[in-house]
Amino acid sequence: MKVLIADDDPIIRLDLKQMLENLGYEVVAEAGDGQTAVDLAREHKPDICIVDVKMPVMDGIEAATILSEEGIAPAMLLTAYSDAELVGRATQAGVFAYLVKPFKPSDLPPAMEIARSRYEQNQVLAKEVGNLQDRLETRKLVDRAKGILMELHGVNETEAYRRIQVQSMNMRKSMREVAEAIILAQNV
Repeated sequence: MKVLIADDDPIIRLDLKQMLENLGYEVVAEAGDGQTAVDLAREHKPDICIVDVKMPVMDGIEAATILSEEGIAPAMLLTAYSDAELVGRATQAGVFAYLVKPFKPSDLPPAMEIARSRYEQNQVLAKEVGNLQDRLETRKLVDRAKGILMELHGVNETEAYRRIQVQSMNMRKSMREVAEAIILAQNV
């Protein structure tokens, strides 16, 4: 697993890097602030980003928000702070794991594996939601086009659907494209 680590303390970064490498992980990038972490994550596409909360330029939670919104990689926060407000911000940011310092090296692999697994599940769900939204939009367009054909040609719903389907096959276009063309022609 490729890992990006971000902490403003170079000693903590070095310790964390050594821990991760001893556990068999590959550290592909290191950052001392949140903005650099985001930039390096965009460049290196790590499997997970481990970020400290309190960092200059951009804090770890802001960085985690960007990583989540852009779908770059899951963010795991590593921090000395565990107050409710911070945990709430981390939750809102889409953080996939939260480890409080001090921690043992053996705490890292389970948290990292679960964070990566949850991230992948989220990616699959997001794709499914996108597909469902697309299918729903297509269905709405086809229904609207059927209504236009029914009104223009005095045919029933089944026949209107069949005409869209046949046109789709003949033109080698999707039913959505045919429906959009019918709607556009009607509005001209």
